[in-house]
Amino acid sequence: MLGVIGGSGFYTFFGSDARAFSLDTPYGPPSAPITVGSVGDHEVAFLPRHGASHEFSPHTVPYRANMWALRELGVRRILAPCAVGSLTPDLGPGAIVVPDQLVDRTSGRAATYFDSGGVHVSFADPYCPALRAVIAEMPGVVDGGTMVVIEGPRFSTRAESRWFAEQGFTLVNMTGYPESVLALELEMSYAAIALVTDLDAGIEAGAGVRAVDVFAEFERNLVKLKQLVRDVIDRLGPEDTFPMRRPHEGVELPFELP
Repeated sequence: MLGVIGGSGFYTFFGSDARAFSLDTPYGPPSAPITVGSVGDHEVAFLPRHGASHEFSPHTVPYRANMWALRELGVRRILAPCAVGSLTPDLGPGAIVVPDQLVDRTSGRAATYFDSGGVHVSFADPYCPALRAVIAEMPGVVDGGTMVVIEGPRFSTRAESRWFAEQGFTLVNMTGYPESVLALELEMSYAAIALVTDLDAGIEAGAGVRAVDVFAEFERNLVKLKQLVRDVIDRLGPEDTFPMRRPHEGVELPFELP
């Protein structure tokens, strides 16, 4: 099964014939019931990252519960649309990027399922190369970029934005970690689809980033983004022919994956 984790404004994905599943996990309930429906020939599970009414801030999203619940439902490949700020004038609002690298600048988030057992997952390539390749083939998508994930919920200072840009980072976001590494720990292939909503505070003169403007820009591009996700799903082959990620081969885990 395919999974789609929607960000701000991405709360509906199916018609009225979809089924909703309320699950519990060892880490509590996920952000919201998971809706399962069909997109072309694929069964797809949709989970609103911030909750049905956007009740979770980026630092309070129950990431471990979300990924565990998707895995338990049978999801093995995840497309993760998200809103991002741009750290370069070359990527303006409305651009869609499929990042290939991630930098974690969060703090205090529960970022692993392996609190015991000495399990270490390779995270050199945080996003599934096979999923990324399909997304990158879509018209208008920018292939590659480094997404720095900040704690939030505040936006960056101008100095922080300039510092990130000087490091060569191209995108800034608040939710891409630990979502990506938790998916990998559960052996689910995961790729982010980043919609640029603004130029970050240190990149453009002005009042700085405002949430109302971010939400408005996401809403303006929502139809385009949803169609892109549907087009990607249509191009994905069957799961049994897909090169899935297996980071735990040869490793004894302290528990069985759901």
